[in-house]
Amino acid sequence: MSVSPLLSFNQKPSAQQGPSPAQRAEPPANVVASIAAMAKLRFAARELSLFPQHAVKSALNGTRSSRFRGRGMDFDEVRPYQPGDDIRSIDWRVTARTTSPHTKVFREERERPLMVICDLRQNMFFGARRLKSVCACEIASLLAWAGLNAGERIGALVFGPDKQRDIRARRSQHSVLQLIQALHETSLELLPQARPQAEPAASRPAKNKRYSLSEILEDTRRVARPGSNLIIISDFHDLDENGERHLFELARHCDLTLCHIHDSLESQLPPPGQYPVYKGAQRFLLNSAKASLRQRFEQHYRDQEQHLQQTALRLKLPLLSFSTDAPVLDTLRLAFAKRGRRKRS
Repeated sequence: MSVSPLLSFNQKPSAQQGPSPAQRAEPPANVVASIAAMAKLRFAARELSLFPQHAVKSALNGTRSSRFRGRGMDFDEVRPYQPGDDIRSIDWRVTARTTSPHTKVFREERERPLMVICDLRQNMFFGARRLKSVCACEIASLLAWAGLNAGERIGALVFGPDKQRDIRARRSQHSVLQLIQALHETSLELLPQARPQAEPAASRPAKNKRYSLSEILEDTRRVARPGSNLIIISDFHDLDENGERHLFELARHCDLTLCHIHDSLESQLPPPGQYPVYKGAQRFLLNSAKASLRQRFEQHYRDQEQHLQQTALRLKLPLLSFSTDAPVLDTLRLAFAKRGRRKRS
């Protein structure tokens, strides 16, 4: 069972009246992440380091130290000379001291472009104090700025209610600002007042595509290059077997991290009472006093969470959990703090 947002701003405006001046004003910060707020996160992102020293799967030269050994810039070790070694790397001092030829070994540098996959579908328009979509925008912005600070190319896929925005990977501030613009515009499309009023069936255009998580991951596989650092930000509410298969294929060639966003209202219903619940233009009354309903609701969330955790464990993927009640930077510091190693679930 799933419950639509219980927040009052999710009420659909009257069909007879246009949006009020208040509705046309800038939405609150807990509803839509502003461009200015996401741009300011570039300073907080300096605390993060997305690239710990471990194996890199890219075959392209770049700025990341990898386990590949060759003609890189970072010295690794001195070992006895072997047939086929480049004579230009012979360490003559060690050779003279040991009376046997020794050669220097360097670590090659590989490129690790950062690709942010942000889920801003209708299910992310949910939250008690602030929306899951706001958290997703903050996470995407912080990680994009951190990737740019590391000198990597930044690209993104932003999936909205019925469209996809593609930001081509580039090593420039413009690429991050383009991502922030896409996040803001897609978040605005989630607002009920931003959706068009109902039209007669005869004049209604064909429906736009509605993305499932499996389709999002499938599109990600088409654009992700081997060796990319992939960050997938979602609530993963519709993760199925097909989606798990796409995650497995992505993890084979990319460094994949899952960012799971959840809200307290998803794990437990509000105190017993009658609550209006909105799903688009539909309105329901939720009686949260029913013990059986509360039990089924809580069990459904636990099952979803356990399924996601088991999938991440089986595929050996880092899983970061973000609550809408807590600052996202606190969780990111634990996972990507500088001079530290990434913690895995």
